[in-house]
Amino acid sequence: MSAFTPKIRFVVMSDIHTKPEKDCIELARLKKGLQDAYAYAEKCEYPKIDAFFAVGDFANHGEEEEMLHFKEVLDAELKPETDVTLSLASHEYAAGEDTAKERFARIFELPYDVHKVIKGFHFISVSTTRGCRFDEPQVTFAEDALKEAAADSQEKPIFFFQHPHISGTVYGSINWGEDTLYPVLMNYPQVIDFSGHSHAPINDPRSIHQEHFTSLGTGSLSYFELDEFDKVYGTVPPDAKECAQFLIVEADENNRVRVLPFDILTGKFFPYVWAIDTPGEPSSFRYTDKRYKTAVRPHFRKDTPLTIKQKDGVVTITFGQADIAEDRVNDYKIVIRDGDGKIVRQISIWSGYYLYTMPETLSVTVSSLPKGSYRAEITAKGFWRNTSDNALKAEFIVK
Repeated sequence: MSAFTPKIRFVVMSDIHTKPEKDCIELARLKKGLQDAYAYAEKCEYPKIDAFFAVGDFANHGEEEEMLHFKEVLDAELKPETDVTLSLASHEYAAGEDTAKERFARIFELPYDVHKVIKGFHFISVSTTRGCRFDEPQVTFAEDALKEAAADSQEKPIFFFQHPHISGTVYGSINWGEDTLYPVLMNYPQVIDFSGHSHAPINDPRSIHQEHFTSLGTGSLSYFELDEFDKVYGTVPPDAKECAQFLIVEADENNRVRVLPFDILTGKFFPYVWAIDTPGEPSSFRYTDKRYKTAVRPHFRKDTPLTIKQKDGVVTITFGQADIAEDRVNDYKIVIRDGDGKIVRQISIWSGYYLYTMPETLSVTVSSLPKGSYRAEITAKGFWRNTSDNALKAEFIVK
């Protein structure tokens, strides 16, 4: 197979959450992200960015100032060669759906639902209604557009965009998914679907999913939220606002697609590229649920630090990250047993994997333990339910 040379390149963002203040941090991140994307493109053999997609929640409350400020950045940073598609969703509708649509049409002069062809590739974008749902005429619009795109070519990828994830696909789709379009999309395995809504990190390998078609989460420029419910701080992790991620997508004349996840805060690509070589053939899909059968497990080195301190009845447990040969560690489970071996606390925390640079150590605090002897055990877990093959252990006394 020939070397991969893009025929088309586009940027996908979602959940930017532009605030009324013109100097809001999300707009600064948007500006830098677009500048970084062009800087990358200009170093490539194919130097263009052909399109920009914002997949919903580009405005925080759908206010006029938010849309105007967002458009001002796009006008300043996007080159004339870059086509623009925006979709509407729950946050744009915060001021009322009819009001949001009027503002959107007047300010951006763009349609709510889009089917366009760029460089020979079909792009379909559908806005939601009633918050983040799909009703008529959007469902019929999607059906007709997909039928037309597939009739044009069975081999070419069809790029599809909507704000909420398709339920049961990418990470984040448990809590932030909609299933109305699933039976429409699954008839077209060549679909590569882009969605947001969850704020799930794109450097989570579960943010790409393949079964009937390919699904991709698109991150956020505002804050992280994760799709697990057993963590001590809920679904919003520590350092949640250290969040500014998006995708750069490329396709070549052989219909191969490459997805490059990018971190705006560091100005760096995450160290992997998702490859989709034959979009219309599910038997070739690499990013399926088979990944849950991995034999790769986290492992604590012998010199992994573990300290337990207490002050005024509060116990602080600090430990180092486990190693893993693939991906990253997702989370840690801390179990505290009393002198009889009975479990008195179970605590689950994330590893901080969503940050480009993970913290070297993590800490948890435990209070209200009665006086006595205890043992702490810490295990690590990857993204695929792959638990560490060893544990950190230490005994301590609460006086």
